[in-house]
Amino acid sequence: MQDVTSPPRVLLVSTVHPATDPRIVGKIASSLKQHFEVQVLLPEQPVSGAFLKVRFPFFKRIWQRVLVAQPVILLHFLRTRPQFVHIFVAELLPLAFVFQWLGAEVIYEVQENLYKKIPLKTYNRGWLWVRLFQFFDQRARKRFKFVFTEDAYLSEYQNLTKAYAVVHNFAASEWLLVPPPVPNLNQPTFFYAGVISVERAFDTLVKAIVVVKKKYPAVRVQLFGPVRIPNLTQLDGHQEVKENLIFYGYRTQSEAFVYAREALAGIALLKPVGDYVDSYPTKLFDYMALALPVITSDLPLLTNVVNESQCGFCVNPYDADALAEQLIWCIENPQNLKKMGENGRDAIKEKYNWANEAKKLVELYRK
Repeated sequence: MQDVTSPPRVLLVSTVHPATDPRIVGKIASSLKQHFEVQVLLPEQPVSGAFLKVRFPFFKRIWQRVLVAQPVILLHFLRTRPQFVHIFVAELLPLAFVFQWLGAEVIYEVQENLYKKIPLKTYNRGWLWVRLFQFFDQRARKRFKFVFTEDAYLSEYQNLTKAYAVVHNFAASEWLLVPPPVPNLNQPTFFYAGVISVERAFDTLVKAIVVVKKKYPAVRVQLFGPVRIPNLTQLDGHQEVKENLIFYGYRTQSEAFVYAREALAGIALLKPVGDYVDSYPTKLFDYMALALPVITSDLPLLTNVVNESQCGFCVNPYDADALAEQLIWCIENPQNLKKMGENGRDAIKEKYNWANEAKKLVELYRK
């Protein structure tokens, strides 16, 4: 049991997010530890660090996570008895009702609109899982506090009975301290960090690089993140530019962002599918904090940010020729990119920063 004189104990738990997840560990846990005793449970995480951590395996399938990971989480809860449990995935909702029954206050963070997103998933979308999600999600609205990462999610979650907060995944202040990019003009480079998928317009990017390569053969794109395309080599144009696409796999932000320093611009494209129309790509704000000009989709939510901040370009995520034209412009006008990068960084300092969002999170806990 926890000493009554110690600060309230918070358990942050997910069965999906990696141990280096920048939002859970880098932002939420770091902000809450100033007011609470924080514990973090994420799969395959290291045992050392600033927070108490417990290791359990990562499983791709939901049924494996339910049968193996969730009992580990429940045992840890019974052993430590936190006052707050903050969950980050819908599959933990049934377990969250057990936590509440045992005396904890539950905060459920909605990071994607699954009502729109499930049709895009290639696995873990069976009839049973969908029905169970809908059942527990509707009941959670009456029992738990909520955190939403996007304002648009409130249009779905209108029948809440407890407190909630919209806590955007804006950029951490640490990236504002990184020196601005110094592009390699001899080898024009573009930067991408995030999941690599067709929904994130990777097919459009490949076609665009085919066009750019005809004029600038040395062009390259450095890609950091997991590949979620079953037949990557079958994409139109892939064979022509495979040497220009450098895949590094998943890396921490600290590891990946080092490479952004030699890039002309950062790419953050989303197609208008699922809940992407209503969602900010987190990398958009990370690029801005790094003083890296951005190339993003011409979706209204994103054009508002880019046009207001004058920090980059917006293109149709289906139009490879338009994207190629913008990439070529960056290569031929590097002197104009520095100001765009400075504008983006200024916008992060003034508006799109995690420090402001963290205040809303702490206030929700204290209500």
